[in-house]
Amino acid sequence: MMTPDNRDGVTSCACKGIRRCLRCEDVKEKGIQEANELKIVHHFLYDPETRLAVPKDAEAASFPFPGVFLWENFISEEEEKNLISAMDQDVWNESQSGRRKQDFGPKVNFKKRKVRVGGFSGLPPLSQALVLRMHQEPSLADFQPVEQCNLDYHPQRGSAIDPHLDDSWLWGERLVTINMLSDTTLTMSLEQGLPQLGLTEEVSVAVRLPCRSLVVLYGEARHRWKHAIHRHDVQERRVCSTYRELSAEFLPGGQQAELGAQLLNISLSFQGTPI
Repeated sequence: MMTPDNRDGVTSCACKGIRRCLRCEDVKEKGIQEANELKIVHHFLYDPETRLAVPKDAEAASFPFPGVFLWENFISEEEEKNLISAMDQDVWNESQSGRRKQDFGPKVNFKKRKVRVGGFSGLPPLSQALVLRMHQEPSLADFQPVEQCNLDYHPQRGSAIDPHLDDSWLWGERLVTINMLSDTTLTMSLEQGLPQLGLTEEVSVAVRLPCRSLVVLYGEARHRWKHAIHRHDVQERRVCSTYRELSAEFLPGGQQAELGAQLLNISLSFQGTPI
């Protein structure tokens, strides 16, 4: 069993390239970080009721921000406790930027565009009830996850994840994440700004994620806006589970439909252990 406390005793990390955490950043070049701090950024806050990006100052107007769905209190406190307890019974593997991870999915080489079933045994048993609950939301009624990634963030490790777009060759339209143990903020960013709104510098939209909420990214928020969790938004231990579905290439009628069917058959057996 790997507990939250003894994990932080590890002195090594898994950061590569420009990635950094509190264990390694003192010996890495900070030029990139300092340059980023000098950028001009227009800051907005996402309002889930109006689905608008609302400015944090009075210098800009609100604008529609499609592609985000937030389901507060998706799980109960008791369910959260049981999920975290089950995860902590498994090994948390080192990941970049001070994170730990558990993967339930096929082995993928995104550069060569190759998928290998390998030791993939499906999503974990406790996820079956959660996926069924997701189907109660009309926009998720046909959601069939083929991969689950659990990520563990902790402020003592300086955990974060840099702005990025998820792969769209293998992974499909919707990214579904359950946020656990603490509130946090998902930061959406568009480096080229929104010139049509007079915002020529980078635009940032903060999406607040309450503890035990579920968030879905799709459309422009999935494919155009990068998403990140910044270090300063991890104040306590945070664990999230992200579920991904297959792209059209791996669904019926696609070029790799046979492989997709095999992966879904394994995934939805809900007999998985981390790989």
